[in-house]
Amino acid sequence: MENFRNSNAGPLAWFHVASLGEYEQARPVIASLKTKRPELAILVSFFSPSGYDHVIKKPQPDVDFITYLPLDRKSFAEKFVEILNPELAFFVKYDLWYHHIQALKKRQKPVFLISASLREDHSFFGFFGFFFRQNLFVMDWIFTQNQKSLELLKSIGYAKTSLAGDTRFDRVEATATSPKELPEIRDWVGNRQVIVVGSAWEEDMKLLIPLINSRPESRWIIAPHDLNPEPIDRWRNQLQSESKKYSEWNPSDTNSVLFIDNIGMLSSLYQFAKIAYVGGAFGKGLHNILEPLGFGKPVIFGKVKKASKFPEAEQSVLEGCGFSVSDEKSLLEIFEKLEKPDFYNKSVDSAQNWVKSNLGAANRIVDKVTELIPKK
Repeated sequence: MENFRNSNAGPLAWFHVASLGEYEQARPVIASLKTKRPELAILVSFFSPSGYDHVIKKPQPDVDFITYLPLDRKSFAEKFVEILNPELAFFVKYDLWYHHIQALKKRQKPVFLISASLREDHSFFGFFGFFFRQNLFVMDWIFTQNQKSLELLKSIGYAKTSLAGDTRFDRVEATATSPKELPEIRDWVGNRQVIVVGSAWEEDMKLLIPLINSRPESRWIIAPHDLNPEPIDRWRNQLQSESKKYSEWNPSDTNSVLFIDNIGMLSSLYQFAKIAYVGGAFGKGLHNILEPLGFGKPVIFGKVKKASKFPEAEQSVLEGCGFSVSDEKSLLEIFEKLEKPDFYNKSVDSAQNWVKSNLGAANRIVDKVTELIPKK
């Protein structure tokens, strides 16, 4: 990092994210900030290897340097911030580290929390919340992604906050506007009904396999969470229709089921879907349901264990474009509903309207930041 700063000594904005999901929330803000302040270098720090390892593999638009965050010890944080010397800093969602934030404020650096998604059970609001709230009260501004977070902040007396919305909507809208074309998939799909299954886990496939076997005339595109051949081969053995792995597939093949055994295609595959299913809810946590919704596709997912951790799931159900299922029976019931044109078209309209109503969060954040911190 010292080498980077020696060769990039100008003004810099630091974004800290926990993992890949938070990085996706930061990306639209980074892009908007670069448009308004092109002279700023952008450094992104990660806490989780699952985020860092994924992002470091390919060039990231508008990002100049990627690193891990040092452990939150005072001496490490002081050294990190001293070398970095950012003009301003952004933390995403709720991954706040006391000594790093204190090191920034000691140097009178503006610090912002963006896409804040707070819950009553967070440490900020518990019995010892007065300690953890120190991280919140030194923020120059907190941008929340939902009304509930805004109200929680106001309930503890924090006033420098506003509802910006979820920046991921800007990201998914950008993907939906210009997806990878994938002409070979389009030819294979033809005019058949397509169901795209994103981030499938074992628990999801237990529900889905009977449904797939009952709809042999449809095209099924399945992107497993785990690319290990063993679960894919096991699932294929349970299917009555012919299936292929993408790595071994030819567009002229007549298989009904296609397993995507690579990384990077999923977000663009939703363009072909009539209906999407997103996995993970029965396991470690629901994956990104906003990607298919960005294409205006109704999305089915498992019943989440902790609804407050995935507010977009609950909200999508209320909006009428997301559908939570708990077993084979409820999956079949909602699938049959979505096969009826009136119900389906209403769901599509709901998805499109919800996405449109949330666009612009990144610009709202950057406009406020540039108002609070004018260019020197």
